[in-house]
Amino acid sequence: MKNIVLITISMVLTQSLFAQKVFSIKSDKLERKVPVLVQKPANYQSSKSYPLVFMLHGYSENYEQWIKTTDLKKLATDYQMILVCPEGYVNYYLNSSNLKDFQYEDFFFQELVPKIEEKYDIDNKNIFITGLSMGGYGALSLFIKHSDFFNTAASTSGALEFDYENFKKVSLKFFESERMTKDMEMTLGNPKENDWKKFSISSLLENQKEFNKGFFIDCGRDDPLLSNTLQIKELALSKKLPIRFSIQPGEHNSEYWSKSVEYHFVYFKQHLKTE
Repeated sequence: MKNIVLITISMVLTQSLFAQKVFSIKSDKLERKVPVLVQKPANYQSSKSYPLVFMLHGYSENYEQWIKTTDLKKLATDYQMILVCPEGYVNYYLNSSNLKDFQYEDFFFQELVPKIEEKYDIDNKNIFITGLSMGGYGALSLFIKHSDFFNTAASTSGALEFDYENFKKVSLKFFESERMTKDMEMTLGNPKENDWKKFSISSLLENQKEFNKGFFIDCGRDDPLLSNTLQIKELALSKKLPIRFSIQPGEHNSEYWSKSVEYHFVYFKQHLKTE
């Protein structure tokens, strides 16, 4: 009996140990090795296909932000989904029009997705994407432009609108410098010569005429980026998109995101496709 108990404990510990993995993708699109964190359910079975959730981090953070913000193993196990947290750097998950060696959108679909599908049995009907702050923008941007690939998407505290003067204000508030605008200029070019606003979520919704899917957006009531979420909420509702939104007490910080992300997974679970 004692041996059986020890074997059972050992199996549980082994499952937990291998439920999370970090590996690197040698990317031609980004000309570097890109770290990716994968969290599987604790009771993962290789013979079973799982829904997939891409989780994008915020500006000035990295692929480990989500695991520092919330219990990824619990989310993966409770909702029986595989979670993927790729490194996103500071370029808003975009193909750069200014840097030939930074084509993130191409990396995502041409290198990251195939690698995940090679390693894991994915339920392709149920691929979701979410993100916080910069990652909230990335999630909605990739979803709107590739809506046939994803089931649906979510954004928490999203930096959704690209406006030079507003970027400058936000950068000064959070970093006491113009580092955000300088990084964006490296990605999109001089704002006097290139129209940054065409990359805003509002512009994408206006220009993607065939887009008709719903998504989930939320933001803290005291978040400096709240106006972004409210703007997208009003635009989406005017287009009769079946969105859900939530404005809760909170600021632009991990305390808020650790709570808000659970709503994303509830939303994803409600939208699981069986056929």
